[in-house]
Amino acid sequence: MCKKIKRVQIQPGCISCGTCEAVCPKVFLVKATAEVLPNADVQAHHELVREAADLCPVSVIQVEDED
Repeated sequence: MCKKIKRVQIQPGCISCGTCEAVCPKVFLVKATAEVLPNADVQAHHELVREAADLCPVSVIQVEDED
């Protein structure tokens, strides 16, 4: 069973490559840098959120799980 995601954040250092948005456009948007869309349903897209974090070339997507 997959842990429930508590929070997703973009840490400093984003290079605006667009990988996260390509993988999960319902949660991520890349402008000057990547951002998590307000009111994004992270749980509904939890697998893609984790995939985007894993594929981020600079590892700036932080996924925090609930305890």
